[in-house]
This record gives sequence, structure tokens and C-alpha cells, in this order.
Amino acid sequence: MVRAVFPGTFDPIHNGHIDIARRAAKLFDDVVVAVYDKPQKTLLFQPEERLELARKTFVNDPSISATLFSGLTVDFCRKNDIQVIVRGLRVFSDFEHEFRMALANHHLAPEIEVVALITSEEHSFLSGSTVKEIALLGGDVSEFVPAHVQLEISERFASGENDVPMVSLRD
Repeated sequence: MVRAVFPGTFDPIHNGHIDIARRAAKLFDDVVVAVYDKPQKTLLFQPEERLELARKTFVNDPSISATLFSGLTVDFCRKNDIQVIVRGLRVFSDFEHEFRMALANHHLAPEIEVVALITSEEHSFLSGSTVKEIALLGGDVSEFVPAHVQLEISERFASGENDVPMVSLRD
């Protein structure tokens, strides 16, 4: 049985993430969506909230599960008998970062493979930051995220509980 992990912050989980996870599930027996708990960036949702959004997203996908993790991805893989790290590539600028991360992970754990899946064209512009910016400015994100995620984003921005710095889409 080949197990894979798809690690990320998933703030919020969006259709690009979902596409990569479901495509990975066609290649591997089991895919773990690993929600990183302490990234070095400002987040809209707390770790447990991001985990719950991911779990709800994949509730009908028996070969995809979601969990929180801390520390190095390769350590998570070793502890959970995972042989493959799955990453998504949207645009060319993603490649350099992912390439360096893959090399570092290979150096730390040569027994763990890294597989990069190219995003589907319709999701190539999607990022968590883009989704949050559009929602913050009152735009409709229903085409970018599942309905339960859209509801949580709307409630968060309606409540004023956001200190998330944005890259402006207004210019």
C-alpha cells in the first residue's frame, strides 16, 4: 500500500487543493491532507478550523483523510508510514520553491519521494490569499471553494474577526 501526504496550510482549502488531492487519490492508495498548524504567515482560520474544513471537504472520499501536523513533513511521513509527498504546481514561479523543498526533503529523507502534480488550468490562478482578498472585498468566491468553506469565510469577514494582510486585487 502506497500512502501519500498532501501538506499545506489550507487557509482556506479551495478547489485547486481539492483537485490535487483527488487526483493524488487516483495514483495512491491513501492520501492524507496534512494541515500544517504553525506556518510563518498570518492566517484567517485557526488550525482546528482549517482541519475541520478539510475533513468536511473530503467526507465522501474514502481514500482521503485530513489531520493536523507540526514540524518537518518528512518526520510526519516517517511516523505515519507515508512514502510520498504530493505537491501542486500552479505557475512557473511555484517551481523554484517546490524544487528547493523537494531537494531539502530528499536530503533529509531519501526514502520519501516527492511528486508534483500540475494544477488543472481552471484553478491555476487560485490561492488562499486570492480567495480571502476577493471575499474581503465583497466578491463571490462560490466558484473557488466548497459551499461550507464559503459560509465560514463569509461569517468570518462579517464578524470583523480578520487581521489578515492582503495583496490588493484593486490595483
